[in-house]
Amino acid sequence: MTKTWTEAQRYCRENYTDLATVNNINDMNELKKTVNNNQKYWDSGEPNNSGGSENCAVTEMINEGKWDNLSCSQFHTFVCHDDELMLIQKNLSWTEAVRYCRENHVDLVSVDSQKIQLMVKAAVHQAWTAEVWLGLRHSCSVGIWFWVNGEIVCYDHWAPGNETEVDDCERDVRSGAVQSGGDHLWISLPGSHKLNFICRRKNK
Repeated sequence: MTKTWTEAQRYCRENYTDLATVNNINDMNELKKTVNNNQKYWDSGEPNNSGGSENCAVTEMINEGKWDNLSCSQFHTFVCHDDELMLIQKNLSWTEAVRYCRENHVDLVSVDSQKIQLMVKAAVHQAWTAEVWLGLRHSCSVGIWFWVNGEIVCYDHWAPGNETEVDDCERDVRSGAVQSGGDHLWISLPGSHKLNFICRRKNK
């Protein structure tokens, strides 16, 4: 399948997560496995933006996988990547975020392990809000925090004082969010706040 860069990006975002990106050596190693590539650098003299219109990059399989910059309107094969979690850059209340995730994906993310926390950390760096909703809710009736997948909180990454503070149950139900910067700690917020959020994606 060949597409222009814009068409390839649209295809990947509709069917996977996005076009493959290379941010570090681990990303490069994964891309090498996918395209049978054994190099990780620009070809000699590249990028040169010839004609002022070469704003997209390709890996040249006939040239040891070296990188070249070309016009985004040219047609090439492409590589998508697919993440288990997806950051949604919409500002919704906690309840609205749950509804959105369940209608379009699976659910708000339940962070029940350090592995999932690291995935959340990787996802939130592009958030538009200082906090991002998790699938975490406080029950005033029994005084516990629980995940939307039905599990109570065992693994946690709370900011100091947030889990143990006395929540005002008469005003607004408290929900859990993760900081999009800093140490990516969890905080307790009124569920009416409008934030970006993270959905768990459907398995392909």
